[in-house]
Amino acid sequence: MDENSANLPQHLHVDVVIIGAGPSGAVAASLLHQQGKCVLVVEKQHFPRFSIGESLLPCCMQFIEQAGMLPAVEAAGFQFKNGAAFRRNNQYTTFNFTEKFTPGPGTTFQVQRGQFDKILADTAVSQGVEIRYGHSVNAIDLGENQHASPVLTVTDEQANSYQITAQYVLDASGFGRVLPRLLDLEQASSLPSRSAIFTHIDDNITDANFDREKILISVHPTQKDIWYWLIPFSNGRCSIGVVAEPHLIEHHQGDLEQQLWQLINEEPGLKALLSQAKVVQECATLKGYSANVSTLATPQFALLGNAGEFLDPVFSSGVTIAMQSAQMAATTLVKQLDGEQVDWEQDYAKPLMLGVNTFRTYVQAWYDGRFQDVIFYDDPNQTIKQMICSILAGYAWDTNNPFVKDSERRLNMIVDLCREQTIAS
Repeated sequence: MDENSANLPQHLHVDVVIIGAGPSGAVAASLLHQQGKCVLVVEKQHFPRFSIGESLLPCCMQFIEQAGMLPAVEAAGFQFKNGAAFRRNNQYTTFNFTEKFTPGPGTTFQVQRGQFDKILADTAVSQGVEIRYGHSVNAIDLGENQHASPVLTVTDEQANSYQITAQYVLDASGFGRVLPRLLDLEQASSLPSRSAIFTHIDDNITDANFDREKILISVHPTQKDIWYWLIPFSNGRCSIGVVAEPHLIEHHQGDLEQQLWQLINEEPGLKALLSQAKVVQECATLKGYSANVSTLATPQFALLGNAGEFLDPVFSSGVTIAMQSAQMAATTLVKQLDGEQVDWEQDYAKPLMLGVNTFRTYVQAWYDGRFQDVIFYDDPNQTIKQMICSILAGYAWDTNNPFVKDSERRLNMIVDLCREQTIAS
């Protein structure tokens, strides 16, 4: 792949343009290329580049394998991950993802996303996919009807502009949300606005009981809707972050790093665990990150992952939703390109939203305290725990799981049971 675009033709014709080379874009490109489709990926940034969302879910591994990327990921030396740990005051509990209801991989990795995303993209390139880094999509013309071929206007870093005509466009631009902005698809999220502050640290953790094979989710001792992530890497570093409604962060003094450490020191367990930690990356923030759109897909384009809807980082669902959407969109798109009749609402949007809405149920219940009461219940039914564990492992599309098929009612039933038994005891 040649990143020098000085000699690019002024107008290209391909089967599929993918905007963004992150996990959803790379996986979708690979799957489409496997089916003999001519795919061009346009990526604004250069890889490796920093991205948040380092704790993968086991469900991701099946998509990585389908895309032929598993050997490269396994060879990278990422931190092995087998579950999630939760701590609230003196309560501590774990979910082992191998002890889940749904078939499929039960382990995964915790990854530095710059390296991980580059591995996926480089593997796609090695398979024959073309990725153009440093190229930005500035406009899209969908024509007069949904049978027209979309035309994208793209600019490289030397301000050279050219056009691409495609039979279909996949937006995998993540938080860049290119098509939602260009096509005025943005809608307010149903979730309250929250902010996150995060960084990477040399953790210098000496506590022998700390489990590096799990993400640690800690709850603020007095504000149950403030929580922290701690994601260990294989090189002695961690990703650390705090999530809260903006006013709960902004009353802390100082710059982002000072605010982050003030909040960390308010949680005694984290304060002790990270007493020797050193920040190795400038702190960053995301504000009002939850997002939604009016349309996920049409006969001309589909939105993947965060380009469509982003919920919340609490259960690390972002990369899973990204890859799930890539696989579902690629499957539907191959049928359309091969001349079959497809209904993007029925074949892609609704099935995708089944899992997204399952995650939404648990995200909302986390913040209002219902799901926390289930997680920290000290005598769980093991069968029910396995079903919930499947969702935490990313299998939010498994309709054989009652907690997916009827997520809100089933969860409320267990919440009531846990609360009644806690009061009784």
